Amino acid sequence: MFDSIEAALDDFRVGRFVIIMDDETRENEGDLVLAAQYMTPEKMAFMVRYTSGLVCVPLTAERLDLLDIPMMVACNTDKMKTAYTVTVDFNETSTGISARDRALTVRMLVDPSVTDPQLFNRPGHVLPLKAREGGVLVRQGHTEAAIDADMCKLSGLHLGAAICELVKEDGSMSRRDDCLIFSKEYNIRIITIHSLIEYIQSKNEK
Repeated sequence: MFDSIEAALDDFRVGRFVIIMDDETRENEGDLVLAAQYMTPEKMAFMVRYTSGLVCVPLTAERLDLLDIPMMVACNTDKMKTAYTVTVDFNETSTGISARDRALTVRMLVDPSVTDPQLFNRPGHVLPLKAREGGVLVRQGHTEAAIDADMCKLSGLHLGAAICELVKEDGSMSRRDDCLIFSKEYNIRIITIHSLIEYIQSKNEK
């Protein structure tokens, strides 16, 4: 039904999409996930077409501090405590909303040569998220699964990924069975946060 973590990592580290499902008792949603450094206009267009379109980029607290990207609100009352920051656009974009512009912003958010906060306009059209230190062992969210101790670190990539929730044609959220069908149709690896936790714990025990 689901793919192995090893198979997903093999695809993820070479710039292919992966679908990450959270628990059925949590959001029961699947996020389309791509390592930020591999984002292209074509991949951004694909992501926007089949998801809610609100493309987020989980980043470490250190990276957000370096780029001076603050939290969106001081008091977070979101049900899942998703750590939203202010939105940004890279300053070499035009309107910021096109697939080309958003792809550029996503790549620049993780480019180690980009360290000047003034290179990003605020507000923008890409939504960074602050990942919890400790990854999915601390918070079982798509934010942490995509980056902090997990997919990006396990793949040896820059610490940041583009994520967005898969939706059905009628605009409602894709649930587990919908995500499994989508993964087969587009040949995209699909894993669960639960299996990612087990994989990390087994590696830590060795």
